[in-house]
Amino acid sequence: MSFLDAIPMPEDRRDGALVLPWPARNMPAAFLSFSTLDEWRAFIKGLDLNAAVPEIVTLKFRRAQKLYFIGWIDADVIKAGELVALTALELALKDRYGKRSFANLLKHMVARDGLTDQLIPMTRKNGGTVIGQLTGQTRLSIAEIRNSLAHGDPFDGLPWAGLLELVRDLIEYAYRDLIAHSAAKALR
Repeated sequence: MSFLDAIPMPEDRRDGALVLPWPARNMPAAFLSFSTLDEWRAFIKGLDLNAAVPEIVTLKFRRAQKLYFIGWIDADVIKAGELVALTALELALKDRYGKRSFANLLKHMVARDGLTDQLIPMTRKNGGTVIGQLTGQTRLSIAEIRNSLAHGDPFDGLPWAGLLELVRDLIEYAYRDLIAHSAAKALR
């Protein structure tokens, strides 16, 4: 049973498609459109974390996925999903790199752990760059986005394009050795 199965299915009716800013293949700035609840559910389910990621992080990330999914009913709920996704990322980074501020953990991924845009599946597939948002060289940084979501930014507007996918990729990068070990163990 999928964790999404625990959410009652709303009737598949909307006044129109759910349209969100989200990178698409070779287009870092794009909009994706979902005409049915099943399309939206499959998209969100497709962002699952690798099974080797520790359960406590996975559970928090799934909570973010649930909020995104419920966004079918009310797209404003996606903003809550963004905050939960970023808390899942912070939990993962503290687990992997130690107790530091969120901004410093993100910088550490780039400066000390070798993260580049080419190592992030989302940017490799769609183009663009996110490294400046991790290091703080680009405004708004991921840490600033988290802070604005957590502290009630009155101008938060549309969802951040592809944030859930980026968070998934960053969590999996942080746990890449564990994921590789798990995959090698499964082959034995």
